[in-house]
Amino acid sequence: MRRQRPTSRALLSRNVPMIEMPPLKFVQTNGIRMGYYEAGPVSDTPPMVLCHGWPELAFSWRHQIKALSEAGIRVIAPDQRGYGATDRPEPVEDYDIEHLTGDLVGLLDHLGIDKAIFVGHDWGGFIVWQMPLRHIGRVAGVVGINTPHTNRAWADPIELLRARFGDKMYIVQFQDPSREADRIFGSRVEQTFDAFMRKPAPRPPDAPAEEVIAGVGASPRVNLAFPQMIAAYDAKHDPRTPILSPEEKKVFVDNFTRTGFTGGINWYRNMSRNWIRSEGLDHTVRVPSLMIMAENDAVLPPSSADGMDKLIPDLEKYLVRDSGHWTQQEKPDEVSAKLIEWRRRRFG
Repeated sequence: MRRQRPTSRALLSRNVPMIEMPPLKFVQTNGIRMGYYEAGPVSDTPPMVLCHGWPELAFSWRHQIKALSEAGIRVIAPDQRGYGATDRPEPVEDYDIEHLTGDLVGLLDHLGIDKAIFVGHDWGGFIVWQMPLRHIGRVAGVVGINTPHTNRAWADPIELLRARFGDKMYIVQFQDPSREADRIFGSRVEQTFDAFMRKPAPRPPDAPAEEVIAGVGASPRVNLAFPQMIAAYDAKHDPRTPILSPEEKKVFVDNFTRTGFTGGINWYRNMSRNWIRSEGLDHTVRVPSLMIMAENDAVLPPSSADGMDKLIPDLEKYLVRDSGHWTQQEKPDEVSAKLIEWRRRRFG
């Protein structure tokens, strides 16, 4: 496996104060080499571990790493299994929920940390909600950003998505062993980030949020067919506002050009496996928890967090207005401020 070490410094727009990522470090954990970034005082406990989603990197937390560490909070942000500086095993089963949560436990072990607050966005949110179900002794608290915690589905989640959205729905397409979706994204890396990393388009007043396809300007009836949307995408005709500077976009494009998208997509290919293996698992979260919702997230709208209090006795909710799916990058100051306020109030 190629292990090219990307630069640990990510220099952003010259028109705004420079944000510099901490030095890139590595740990052998759970059978892989994981790259991670760490900032803030080592004496601060419990630290906050920031877990990114798809298609993202630890770099997605650049604003929070800076703000939280400057506030005196120890923060750790890994490139998770299959992404960025971290190894990308070949077997699909190596990306199941046991491996993904086990990687984070190994990271804590390496750093000599007893318990941490796990913060996750998008797929990272699903991982951090699983941490107190599987490794309660290592979890002080959980923060989900956009991604809600839910009970185990009554049927295989892939079949539920297929029934609701059809075979072209991107998660359903990801199950295709031909890996055509991987090829589409991998051959159009800059197009992918041009299309995804933008503020959402205004929603027609009569259109349900979950049917507006992530603001890419598609019809509500295209059934979340992201690979086909990327294949046909032309940034020149997209009126939406980018959320990345050219320098920031280059970090994502350079990383995914080197790694491809298969590692991250393999997380989706374990959804049925995760569902089968979670039978009998108590889904109650018994640690202090915060759910940060984004008003204009079309895929994970605030309504998707309804009913979470039934599974999480100690739950607080916070709504970020005028933000789409990439909340910690679209509204970095507000997200960072809420994380700092909640962390100090609940943990000192």
